[in-house]
Amino acid sequence: MAYVLPKKAGVVLGQVKSVVVRFCPFEANVESTRNFLQCLYTKKAYVSNSNCDLKAEVKHDGSEPVINVQFADGEELIMKGANLTTLEMLQAFKSRCAAKAPKVQEKTQKKNP
Repeated sequence: MAYVLPKKAGVVLGQVKSVVVRFCPFEANVESTRNFLQCLYTKKAYVSNSNCDLKAEVKHDGSEPVINVQFADGEELIMKGANLTTLEMLQAFKSRCAAKAPKVQEKTQKKNP
């Protein structure tokens, strides 16, 4: 069965410095991680932060699928995709990005009174 991305996936990488997605494509629990990776490689995501470093590390070692997100403020989000759905990963990612958006706006307002 083919996976259909949610119409409102709308990933925004504005607060993100880098994303590394590691997985073994031959494992059964990798589908949601691959779908999350597909959401990152959309035109809308790229335009939101063209300086974000996106890497996919495909390994043939039976390792657990892991997504490591490094934010511009130094904070890190690690999602282990083996037991998460694509929607759960997107929600966690978006909520963390949304929480950081006001902080960026506050800093900009303080610099330009």
